[in-house]
Amino acid sequence: MEDYNKIIESLGIKYVKSNNVKVTNPFTIKDFKDTENVILILKKGLVYFGKNKELLKEGHALFIPAHRLTPIHFGEVTEKTTVLGMEEFGFKQAEFFRTSNLQDITGTVAADFSMIVFETKVFDTVNFFTALDIPAFSLENTRVNSLLYEIITEESQQKEGNQRAIKTKTELLVIESIRHIIDNRMFVEQMATNSTYFKDPRLITLFKYIKDNLGGELTNKVLSEVAEVSEDYVGQYFKTLTGINPQDYIEYQRMEYAVKLLRTTKMSIRDIGRSCGYKDTAYFCRRFKMMYGIPAGKMRKRETLMNV
Repeated sequence: MEDYNKIIESLGIKYVKSNNVKVTNPFTIKDFKDTENVILILKKGLVYFGKNKELLKEGHALFIPAHRLTPIHFGEVTEKTTVLGMEEFGFKQAEFFRTSNLQDITGTVAADFSMIVFETKVFDTVNFFTALDIPAFSLENTRVNSLLYEIITEESQQKEGNQRAIKTKTELLVIESIRHIIDNRMFVEQMATNSTYFKDPRLITLFKYIKDNLGGELTNKVLSEVAEVSEDYVGQYFKTLTGINPQDYIEYQRMEYAVKLLRTTKMSIRDIGRSCGYKDTAYFCRRFKMMYGIPAGKMRKRETLMNV
């Protein structure tokens, strides 16, 4: 219990966006993936998720951790169901999605849901749910549902203090989700194995240094000096605790930062690449498309699942 309290206390939780969506025509997103966590609550219709097409029950929530590739099927799945990749969906979403009022569940639709996107990082550096390496999962939790609807209501009403209220309710939403995982003994092995490294002070120091120096030199030699371990050992040390080698982790963080700059600034692709530590723009663009399946230049033009 004490360990989980420490981890929860270390979390930096930020609300990103929320929406109510009606799916007008059945279709599949074969490779849905967001850079932040997503919780989707199904109010009406059919939603299947994952490789095994698990059915999400009405009134239940679907939790998709950041960067977790998850097929999602809206409406009845048949051989004739339209199948889209995330890039193609970005240009065709108006054919399938429309925003709706929170109370509007009238009419025939393939699916009607509300959802929220939020960031959850340990010491503002590592995506907590991504680091746990857990898949997308469904949860039946009335408290989670209530908090999500309260957040959407706050966002739509724009009353005094709504940003503070949204921040507080988003933090509670994350806490209730973690409690649900623990209380229901979900992903016991992953939680036991992958939460331990949050307690290693040298690793946290490395996480912070990498975050603050994404545009600079981040060789294993530099990392070894920061962590005060030998250059020959730093890669093994990092991978033993995290399950990933440090250079892959660094690229992951650089690409995540690139997405943030693409969505929130008007910087050129060249300048974004340099800010993320890539001197060669062409190489940055190749790596970006390899990781996200979409060119960096199109990321700005594409509306994601939440921007309908």
